[in-house]
Amino acid sequence: MTFSELDPRTLTALGSAGALEAATSPRAPADVLSGLSAHPSAQVRARVARNPNTPAEVLGLLAAQFPREVLGNPGLPLLRLARPGLLLGFPAEGVTALLALPDAPAWVVDSALRHEDYGVRTALAARPDLAPERVTALAQDAGWQVREAVAQRPDLPEPLLRQLAGDDDYDVRKAVALRPDLPGDLLRTLVGDPHSLVRANVARRLDLPLDCLLSLATGGDPDVLATLARRIDLPGNVREWLSASPEPLVRSAALQAWTVPAAWLTRAETDADSDVRSALARRPDLRPEVMERLARDEAEAVRRTLLERNDLPDGAILALAQAPEPDLRLHVASAETLPAAALDVLLTDESADVRTILAVRPDLGPERLSRLAADASAEVRRGVALAPVLPTDLLGRLAADPNAGVRRTVASRADLPAELLPVLAADPDEGVRLMVAGRADLPADVRERLAADTDENVRRELEAGVSG
Repeated sequence: MTFSELDPRTLTALGSAGALEAATSPRAPADVLSGLSAHPSAQVRARVARNPNTPAEVLGLLAAQFPREVLGNPGLPLLRLARPGLLLGFPAEGVTALLALPDAPAWVVDSALRHEDYGVRTALAARPDLAPERVTALAQDAGWQVREAVAQRPDLPEPLLRQLAGDDDYDVRKAVALRPDLPGDLLRTLVGDPHSLVRANVARRLDLPLDCLLSLATGGDPDVLATLARRIDLPGNVREWLSASPEPLVRSAALQAWTVPAAWLTRAETDADSDVRSALARRPDLRPEVMERLARDEAEAVRRTLLERNDLPDGAILALAQAPEPDLRLHVASAETLPAAALDVLLTDESADVRTILAVRPDLGPERLSRLAADASAEVRRGVALAPVLPTDLLGRLAADPNAGVRRTVASRADLPAELLPVLAADPDEGVRLMVAGRADLPADVRERLAADTDENVRRELEAGVSG
């Protein structure tokens, strides 16, 4: 193959084999390789990433997908000599992918340390095998995300830990606050941190001394108090005080504790804030009668929260089946199992979408299917025609439905009784006859009728079925 005559704009004319050959060839020019770098085949693009003639800019773009191939490119050492800051011009995604390789060489790490994108330096700060001097350099980085990543390193020396505990950025201090190796004096310093989210992270610590817990409880910040309210290792009077906080966020959090007194649950059911009642609706120890009452809650958010449960009693399901929100009722209608009372309620739902979903349920039974087969909405009747099992008499009714789409659906059923085939083969709608013509179970008289059909597509469909 003569690559010099290839026009990079017409490389798509190459077959797969030709593209692979061009991408591999040591004689392929840079413009051809640049064109092939956008080839739809990953195999072709990987070959381009290993070709020593591929331009540095293209290698930078390919590094995100093919980091190992780029590092194994035979021309890379020469490129590095020609461009000492080679990786500094690579896109951040490419350098990050190179850093993700466990055996990334030291020169890649050094380049990442100097890369202008903070995302690259953040990825570098998370490398487990980073040399101490590089960790120290990154702890002084201008990007708070980079310093935060350093603060999360498990092998952080204490001097750097102390430095980062006093960092100007609260996200960095938040990361320090969660470290298991935090010295006691630093822990107590962070208890008094000026930012509430740092103190909230301190409040999450399982090993927090009781005096620190009580000190945090004296503040008035809702984030901190909400974090404390989820704990069970506080004095009872403090827990009770938090559960009755004027802040809904704190009251909701108190209901998320592992265990709570029964009185709290009773009180939460009549709480003025819907977020608190929603938190109650998530409790794993909620009694069935409470679920039934919450299913009729005035707040939509509470009712939607109940839908997340898989242990709803029949009474709660029935209440949700009558919810004012159509999409909520649609969700109920799609449930795997439903009590009979809920099925009957949904059968007369004002939303045709709900009734359509209901129509294809396998647990409706003949009587409910018959009612839906008389529905005013053609979509609902078509849903009935798609039901897994239909009595013969109901199929006959639907085969005479005034809507052609319903009759077409009936004609497509594999379990269609033989006596309905002549009826549907004589249907005035060519689409219905087309569905019949494609069947393999047609008797001779029906085939003869369809072979003389006035519609060419019907005759063609019949012939295709015979030849197939």
